[in-house]
Amino acid sequence: PDDACIHQLFEAQVELSPDAIALVCDEGQLTYRELNRRANQLAHYLRGLSMCPGTLVGIHVERSPEMLVALLGVLKAGGAYLPLDPAYPPERLAFMLADARAPVLLTHSALRAQLPDCDARIVCLDADWGAIAQQPTTAPAVALDPHNTAYVIYTSGSTGTPKGAVLSLTRSWARELAP
Repeated sequence: PDDACIHQLFEAQVELSPDAIALVCDEGQLTYRELNRRANQLAHYLRGLSMCPGTLVGIHVERSPEMLVALLGVLKAGGAYLPLDPAYPPERLAFMLADARAPVLLTHSALRAQLPDCDARIVCLDADWGAIAQQPTTAPAVALDPHNTAYVIYTSGSTGTPKGAVLSLTRSWARELAP
């Protein structure tokens, strides 16, 4: 349905084919069940940080399995994510973090030094995974409105100051962006 949230559509796929391969990369592969469990653990961990629906979470990681775990985990926790490409210049990262005021930032230990000073609570998906892995593998009970924010993406700023564009949890946004 058009009012289904992105992570709910993913969970429906998990139910249909839990042992099917969801992700293949240099580090190996993950089934839908494995990816879902890890995302659920991260979602519970984030909820434990007093995250409430609509909380913006910065994600500063390379393309990796952890990136997908982070995206799904943030959505399952009821939050919205702010993609922060590690290739961005430090000034752009600093601007986005200051402007968005995300209270939580997910990254890797190796990328932490690239981050400008900010007030966000920094969670390293590799170094902190031991604590995250102690969380339940079931989906957290979070009531969400499909029109809640899924993520905020910043414009390039080529015509002035970059601006954040907000997109919702439903899949209808994909039709809005299609030509």
